[in-house]
Amino acid sequence: MPNPRQLALIALRDVYRREAYTDIALDRVLSSTESLSSAERGLACELVYGTVRRQRSLDALINQLGKKKAHQQPPDLRLILHLGLYQLRYLSQISDAAAVNTSVELAKANGLKKLTGAINGILRQYIRLATHTSEPLQLPEDPIECLGILHSFPNRVIEIWREQLDLDETEQLCAWFNQPPAIDLRVNPLQTSVAEVEAAMQGRWEAGEAGEKDAGTRGRGDAESFGTHISPRQRAIPSPRQERRRCSRSSRSERESYTPHPSPSTSLPQALRLTGGMGTVRDLPGFSEGWWTIQDSSAQLVSHLLDPQPGEVIIDACAAPGGKTTHIAELMEDRGTIWACDRAVKRLRKVEENAQRLQLKSIQICPGDSRHFSQFTQNADRVLIDAPCSGLGTLHRRPDLRWRENKAQELSVLQKELIEQAATWVKPGGILVYATCTLHWLENEGVVQAFLDSHPDWQIQPPLSCSPAASFTSSQGWIKVWSHRHQMDGFFMVKLKAGITKLANATKYQVNKSISA
Repeated sequence: MPNPRQLALIALRDVYRREAYTDIALDRVLSSTESLSSAERGLACELVYGTVRRQRSLDALINQLGKKKAHQQPPDLRLILHLGLYQLRYLSQISDAAAVNTSVELAKANGLKKLTGAINGILRQYIRLATHTSEPLQLPEDPIECLGILHSFPNRVIEIWREQLDLDETEQLCAWFNQPPAIDLRVNPLQTSVAEVEAAMQGRWEAGEAGEKDAGTRGRGDAESFGTHISPRQRAIPSPRQERRRCSRSSRSERESYTPHPSPSTSLPQALRLTGGMGTVRDLPGFSEGWWTIQDSSAQLVSHLLDPQPGEVIIDACAAPGGKTTHIAELMEDRGTIWACDRAVKRLRKVEENAQRLQLKSIQICPGDSRHFSQFTQNADRVLIDAPCSGLGTLHRRPDLRWRENKAQELSVLQKELIEQAATWVKPGGILVYATCTLHWLENEGVVQAFLDSHPDWQIQPPLSCSPAASFTSSQGWIKVWSHRHQMDGFFMVKLKAGITKLANATKYQVNKSISA
């Protein structure tokens, strides 16, 4: 019978050896069995996501405690050591004895019986060090290397952030991205209210609490503390053991129990944050009725910065899977026309599904590469480019991204091509919003500054003082959401307005068009 650790091992093989995305690998193994309890599924999620996040720290421990370096170990042995060390170092819910014994049994079940002595020795050596020292992991003096090993990030990612933040804030950001992601809802005001959704969620939570009390203390061993399972990207995973840290003094709070809260940004009128495991998303109150959708608070800021108005023509250049597209429709009271463009046809179907569930009628689908669309020339009142990016603002949700090849330079070329073409779609005096979910200056400020340098008729327009985005605006006029400061996904966004030269060119265009007609 499958158990959480065996399923975690199978998923990790896909992530480590085949470079599968963490959520896809995990979904694949969890869908292969129905015999696990929700708590056991939660443990499997925690082990997979946590091990992928902490890969560098765990390898450093193997290098320190083993006779061979981590990369020299047999692949399955390395993974089993990762799972064992992760439980010992980061999961206070699991006893030391359980972490060691289950790791040894996992090795036996996967043809590594002859190596159980090595596994037992390394894990028990770590326990002894943890008992007698404040930090069992040996850390270098170099601050970049220290943060990278302690918090498990490549040096190149630390360096990107260190160029923009001081050392203490860089460590705070690293620690934040190793925390479990919260779930933010965006309430659909055309169907309900935040108060109504909050009351429904609270009622669900209270009913669940009552059910647990009625069930008594029928435990399921060390999996009991890991809550119920929802899809991996949306699940709030239990927090790790208190981090033993040396590079600075910053700290993070413990996990909150499941209950609805207002968003960390109280200026976001549709946002509601859920914390803790709460079961399958589709079973939550109001999902099928279109009361809400899942969207992080920082992503909600983007549409508020765009500030769409009823009756306008809006183009979303990179729309799939439709989170911002549907938000735009809600802000427009579903009156006007929104063109949802994307070259991924399959993902555009998700836009249609979301629009249908949320009961929105103003969205039109346009498949294809937005860099080559000429049919929208000067048609749009507002354009949104939620550009493909390196995703460095979402590393808590997508832990494998930190280990993938840095393609910021390549992506910045694509982003510049997108903004060049999308700018031609904007009517005279219209608005273009450029946004990414990364914290890399090359994909953010670098792209925008290059565009402004070559288009002097465009200028940055800060949000109005009454906008939910106003309090996030920098002195330069753009918005950069730092996760450790704002408690939401990292994001960059800027609002650009076509100026006088574009108005003059547009007048010539209309005159020439009339003459040719």
